[in-house]
Amino acid sequence: MSKKRNSRKPARGRKTSRSWFRKLLGPLLKLALVLSVVAAAGLVYLDAQVREKFEGKRWALPAKVYARPLELYPGQALTADDFKIELQALGYRSVSSASRPGSVHWSGNSARIVTRSFPFPDGEEASRTLQLDFGSGSLQRLRDGGGRSLSLVRMEPMLIGGIYPKDNEDRDLIRLEDAPPALPAALIAVEDRDYYDHYGVSLRGIARAMWVNIQAGRFVQGGSTLTQQLIKNFYLTSDRTLVRKLLEMPMAVLLDLHYDKNDILEAYLNEVYLGQSGARAIHGFGMGSRYYFGRPVGELSLAQSALLAGLVKGPSYFDPRRHPERALERRNLVLRLMKDQEKIDEEQYQAAIEEPLGVVEQGGLRKGAYPAYLDLVKRQLQEEYRDEDLSSEGLRVFTALDPLVQARAEGAQQDWLKKLESGYKLPANELESSMVVADPQTGEILSVIGGRNSSYEGFNRALDALRPVGSLVKPAVYLTALEQGYTLASRVEDEAFDLELPNGDIWSPDNFDHKSHGEVPLHYALSRSYNQATAKLGLDIGVDKVVDMLERLGVDRELKPYPSLLLGAQALSPLEVAGVYQTIAANGFRVPLRAIRSVTDAEGEELSRYPFKLRQQVDPRLVHLIQYAMQEVAREGTGRYAYSVLPNNLNIAGKTGTSNGQRDSWFAGFTGNRLAVVWVGRDDNASLPFTGSSGALRVWTDFMRREHPEPFYASRPEGVEYTWIDEATGLLSDKRCEGSQQLPFLAGTEPKGSVDCGQRRSQSNNPLDWFRGWFQ
Repeated sequence: MSKKRNSRKPARGRKTSRSWFRKLLGPLLKLALVLSVVAAAGLVYLDAQVREKFEGKRWALPAKVYARPLELYPGQALTADDFKIELQALGYRSVSSASRPGSVHWSGNSARIVTRSFPFPDGEEASRTLQLDFGSGSLQRLRDGGGRSLSLVRMEPMLIGGIYPKDNEDRDLIRLEDAPPALPAALIAVEDRDYYDHYGVSLRGIARAMWVNIQAGRFVQGGSTLTQQLIKNFYLTSDRTLVRKLLEMPMAVLLDLHYDKNDILEAYLNEVYLGQSGARAIHGFGMGSRYYFGRPVGELSLAQSALLAGLVKGPSYFDPRRHPERALERRNLVLRLMKDQEKIDEEQYQAAIEEPLGVVEQGGLRKGAYPAYLDLVKRQLQEEYRDEDLSSEGLRVFTALDPLVQARAEGAQQDWLKKLESGYKLPANELESSMVVADPQTGEILSVIGGRNSSYEGFNRALDALRPVGSLVKPAVYLTALEQGYTLASRVEDEAFDLELPNGDIWSPDNFDHKSHGEVPLHYALSRSYNQATAKLGLDIGVDKVVDMLERLGVDRELKPYPSLLLGAQALSPLEVAGVYQTIAANGFRVPLRAIRSVTDAEGEELSRYPFKLRQQVDPRLVHLIQYAMQEVAREGTGRYAYSVLPNNLNIAGKTGTSNGQRDSWFAGFTGNRLAVVWVGRDDNASLPFTGSSGALRVWTDFMRREHPEPFYASRPEGVEYTWIDEATGLLSDKRCEGSQQLPFLAGTEPKGSVDCGQRRSQSNNPLDWFRGWFQ
């Protein structure tokens, strides 16, 4: 009986197990079915995401901003040193024999270069070999590679910055065929040697990485393929989580399933993160090549390609500027792997490891070196384009920035701020300054300096610092007087006076020397910058008329017609001052200042052009008279320091300015092809120990000394006559008489009376009497 009972127990156990199994099987099958459906749906969703982004617009491309292209022609005022600065900023390599684009060979003052091709808005400029001979401060001869003379050649423009998307990613898209063969070879050798043999995920690579990590006892190698890395960077995040890893692998397989290996590799070349420049993230080997080596990716050497490929593992850890030893070791490891994998031979390997890193100094890079100018460009672009278009559509913006002019302006500013602080016993770095340089013939802005530290991306004093302009306003006051019937010989009274203002305050203008000079000629009062004479004159003609003149000359902001405006109490920015003086330099034609020449889309199709525009605002004959008086400012008046440095034949027209309380030092002036406005002061608005003539004028003069501009020749308009005047009386005189001066007048406004060599006043208006005076 006991045996039977024992034999039944297993049967019941098996029956119970089968019962439980049957009960679980149904739900498990259902769960598996649900999970399969969810997984399938997930894969379908992931597949759609992979294909949509990879086939659509992959990156937000920042607008690229370019400087002016340097145009070369025989006789051009360009020294060999200037040309070297230009080539260095463009990333040209100095070699023993120039044969590839971006290379130059120097022999004394002669250069043989191979230019780079560039797609300008008006057509492609092809690469060509040039022979340049410099001497006597100019380009003497310009020839092609065959020795034939050339009349004009245009270099490629310098990339000076961009307008970045919100994530601050900067990239320069390249095609796989643009890259030197060594670059993808180095990348595959160090990051994914089985790239062309796996399907997005490499089990062999994972196993190899696990074995290396076990042997090392720590994590030293990852098993991700290039495809997985692209998925992580392009679609997911860098977070090391299980979910991200679980998504990464099927997406990599899907990407590899749909697209050619070379297409995936090209996307990786443009996506990978390679470093940080301030807030700007460097993405892609195209931008990485420019950031680290200052040249296009196609010009990379084998060693440079290996260095960039080695940076992928850790751009910060292997940063060649901060950690050159680590970078060198990493680069040589990549080269050794390439040799071991037979991608290069022993001779190539030995030559490459002997090369220096070759990384350009970050301070020597010109991209991002012009923040004040770029600020102006952005503001002018925003008048026509949306922010998202500027930061994502890959627009190309061509500007008038002249890097050589900017370098000279920065040099003059830096040197003189130090001299002023040293000479006046001021604390180091206490003074601030800003500067705007334009071409008075076209209105193009060639240079903008926003502060003492010209590379600082902060407050732009050239555009946003509103400071009282002091005596810079006086040419507008005197121009208004000329329009109201005064002449340069008119007598104005320089005497102290009190004016009761509507609020009961008393306004008592005073001259800088605290002296009154009595009755003086109008042109003399301007050149010597007499405050009392200017205030009296302005009140006589009407402050409202002066306001109207300032608005016609180019001031767009609202101006209050207070008497203090006559002596420069109105605050303007250096850019606004430049606009006013531009109109004076352009003979009364208002030429809007512009930084942009043209804008194209990413394919080179022109979207906008900013042509030369002008509008007549003031009678050119009257402007000719004020130009004469402003030349007298530089010759004999408050700006006469300039000619102690500059050549006597360089005609200058300008005006010094010192604000009330001596808080602002200004000089604005122009030559034939350069207009510059300089402001020097303190951000805390404290008084300065110098004036416009002993401060800003020194910076301006040093800049012009470096620039070697063309002289200013004021062409005489029809209806203007030059007449000899007795300085003491303002009457007609003889050129041989002591104290006589030749002044321009509107025809018919010359004085009617005359003096005999400054002694006897003649009441005769007989033309023959005047004629006879020439022969006495």
